Amino acid sequence: MSDLRSLGREILDHLRFYRGLGVRLSVKEQAGAPVAASGASARAPATGAARFSGPAPRTSLFDEPHAAVEDLQAIRADLGDCRRCKLAPTRTHIVFGSGNPNAELMFVGEAPGADEDAQGLPFVGKAGQLLTKIIQAIDMRREEVYICNILKCRPPLNRNPEPDEISACQPFLLRQIASVRPRVICALGSFGAQTLLQTREPIGRLRGRFIDFHGAKCMATFHPAYLLRNPGEKRKVWEDVQKIRDYLRSLHGG
Repeated sequence: MSDLRSLGREILDHLRFYRGLGVRLSVKEQAGAPVAASGASARAPATGAARFSGPAPRTSLFDEPHAAVEDLQAIRADLGDCRRCKLAPTRTHIVFGSGNPNAELMFVGEAPGADEDAQGLPFVGKAGQLLTKIIQAIDMRREEVYICNILKCRPPLNRNPEPDEISACQPFLLRQIASVRPRVICALGSFGAQTLLQTREPIGRLRGRFIDFHGAKCMATFHPAYLLRNPGEKRKVWEDVQKIRDYLRSLHGG
């Protein structure tokens, strides 16, 4: 019986994830089944405090006894009106990052797109909307996590980041990570994963497993923009974020 219940929960998790991503399903829900209706408003507004019995001691990234932890606002102030690379003249806004400054889960993407450049916020376009649904699918809210990119400025025509641009931004990214001290970093796409992990391994080989990153766990997965072009890969991302969800729950005895 317990195996059947476990299988049932796994199936319901899959259904909820795909409905959250906008995939229409013809499966009828039984009364009382804990499958949330499509859309964020139908989900219970779960918070870290509600899901977990209590905070566990934080012993992750850069967590040394006497290490000075920078405030994110101080890092943003130091970044200033950045002119450290050739992207400055073509940008509209610097896209620093947003979310919970004490988040246990941090998402690191590639670079801002047109919508992000216009608003000065990360992941607010179509890919960002999909990322929000992915976050909700693992029973979290966007406000609970921290989101940023490898680059703080949009490359022209959304081209790939170039080495000198990554080098200019990387110190600020590492300072952001050190400030937030996440338990898990989810690296979105090839540039996010390869830059953080200092590797040239393709994302297809990096994804699906935790890799140590200065005491935190790094999980690489496909970028939401890639999923918009290749919806058949959503199942792999679901597998990856389930591992993140389960790991975070395990830290709190869940």
